[in-house]
Amino acid sequence: MYGKAFAPEYQGELGSALGVNSSYEEVLATATRAHAEAGTALERARAALAVAEANRRLGRVAEAGAAWRESYRSARTAGDPAAMAWALWSGGTLARQCGTLPFARRLLTHAVTLAADSGDRLAHGYSLAGLAETGRIQGDYAAVAELHEQLLEQGRAHGEARHMVWAMSGIAQMHRNTGGYDKALELFEESARIAAEADDARGRAWSLRGVADVLSVQGETDRALALLSEAETICRTMDLASALAYNHKMRANVLFRAGRYESARDTYTLSLREFSEMQEPRGVALSRLGLAKSRARLGRDVGRTMAELASLERDFTRIGLRHARDMVIAFRAELTARPAA
Repeated sequence: MYGKAFAPEYQGELGSALGVNSSYEEVLATATRAHAEAGTALERARAALAVAEANRRLGRVAEAGAAWRESYRSARTAGDPAAMAWALWSGGTLARQCGTLPFARRLLTHAVTLAADSGDRLAHGYSLAGLAETGRIQGDYAAVAELHEQLLEQGRAHGEARHMVWAMSGIAQMHRNTGGYDKALELFEESARIAAEADDARGRAWSLRGVADVLSVQGETDRALALLSEAETICRTMDLASALAYNHKMRANVLFRAGRYESARDTYTLSLREFSEMQEPRGVALSRLGLAKSRARLGRDVGRTMAELASLERDFTRIGLRHARDMVIAFRAELTARPAA
């Protein structure tokens, strides 16, 4: 039903040299050479886009920011709105990764418009997917649920596995966050299957993380940890720094739910360091929340925990993470309801 996954963000000659499962160190080396050898503005734009994506996935935020901006400027010089749209998609995705969600939405909205005007269906679909993901992360489910379904239909219509995986896992995450665990598990498992059949290793890693999350909530700790180990191998093979950090944070979540608070504390500490090194404030804040909860369970002074929760609530409000803010409020209520502890 679906073709093999491909990476349309690698364009021109890069499209034949690189694939969806190329490691990001390989992508960076190949794109850097292509950029140095580029003879036209459009070739520079395409090479800089790949440099931006490789650096973003490797957690090198400053380098990624410089590269997508260069890609946009070169695309504008070339007068190519599709290339401009791809550059803005990359910039919007980086902004979301860095926790500047309003800026991400602005860039991705412009990318959608440029892609639509240019007739580049893939740039349009990727930009719409970016908008949907940004809104979902913000917790704005009502606004983006229809958009996810639209992307799902596009993926089915054109046999595009990556769109299917993105849309399906996004819908699954909304079901998971609103308590629909059985439906979430069904969708995450189908997403992982589609990714595997399409040879989309990155999509499979993200989908497995979702499956592990739901299984953990349902008490299946060992299965969840095994799936996270499989996903971690994929992340390391492809140099997926951000995905690996989120994998570690999820492992900590699983350990916390299983009552293994010392192991959870240590693993949250690991993910916190990884997110801090790549300047990813959303991951930093989520890891800090897990660390605060683990330390509280291990007997940390309640006053210090409450102060940490207040700081985190401000951070989540500033970033615009509604679901995470709700988690802070719920844990605070739990602490205040157990004065004897």
